[in-house]
Amino acid sequence: MTPFLRAYLSRLDWDGSPEANIETLRALHLRHNCTIPFENLDVLLPGEIQLDEQSLEDKLITARRGGYCFEQNGLFERALTEAGFRVRSLLGRVILTHPPQMPPRTHRLLLVTLEGEAWIADVGFGSQTLTAPIRLVADVEQKTPHGRYRLQRQDESWILQFWHHQRWESMYRFDLSEQFQSDFMMGNFWSAHWPQSHFLHHLLMCRHLPDGGKLTLTNFHFTHWQDEQVVEQTTLPDVAALYAVLQERFALGVSDPRYGFSEQALAEVMAGFDTHPQAGK
Repeated sequence: MTPFLRAYLSRLDWDGSPEANIETLRALHLRHNCTIPFENLDVLLPGEIQLDEQSLEDKLITARRGGYCFEQNGLFERALTEAGFRVRSLLGRVILTHPPQMPPRTHRLLLVTLEGEAWIADVGFGSQTLTAPIRLVADVEQKTPHGRYRLQRQDESWILQFWHHQRWESMYRFDLSEQFQSDFMMGNFWSAHWPQSHFLHHLLMCRHLPDGGKLTLTNFHFTHWQDEQVVEQTTLPDVAALYAVLQERFALGVSDPRYGFSEQALAEVMAGFDTHPQAGK
C-alpha cells in the first residue's frame, strides 16, 4: 500500500483491505462522503484552489478540510487508482437549475470500469451527490444509501437524475470523452471566478451521515435531514456559532498553518452575505 493510500484510508477511518472490487468501491465511496465534507470556503477566502496531487493531499487529508468537485473527485480518483481500480475523470454540465442555455463543463465525476462493466462514481456534488457508485445503464432506477438515481441517454450524452419531491430532477449532463488536467483547471477557475457562480455568493457545505441522513449549510442556515425530512433546522446567530458548527458538526479542520482559517477570517467572508437560504450544488 502506498503512503498516500494509507493516509487516505486513515482519513476515512477505514481499516479494511482495499481490493479492486465493487464492495471496496461502495465502501470507500460512502466513507468519503461521510468523512470529507463538501465545501467551497476556499472560493471565498483569499487564495486559489490548486488541483495538483500534493495540494489535494495536503488540504483534504492532512489539514482535514473539504472541497468541491474538482478537489473531491480528484482525490478520490487518485485513491481508487492506487487501490488498483481502472478509473478516469469525466466532465459534466450542471443543469440542476434549468439554465436557459447549455452551461460549460464545470463538474468533475468519475468513470470506473470493473470486470468489463462501467460505473459512475461521484463524491463531489454537494447535498445531492451520489453516496454509492451506479451502473452506467440507461433508464434503470438505482438506490444509494441517500436516495434514488437513474441515468438517461441522449445520443452520446448521459443525464444523471435524482428522485426529489415525487419526480425526477436532472442534475448534470456528461459524455465519456477524454479529459485532461488542463480541462479541470479551466473548469475550476471558471467555477471560482465567474461573477455569477453561486460558489462566489454563498457558503455551501454538506456532510452525509452513515445512517442515511445528511447535514447541510447555506450561509448561516443549518439543516439536518433524515429520509428527506427535516429533523433539525436553525439559523445560526453569529459567526462564532458558525465557526463552531463547521468544526463540531462538519468535522472541518481549521487549524492547519496553510489551509486553516480563523474566526476573524470567516467573519470577513460572511460580512456581505444575506441570510436567506438558497439551493446549492
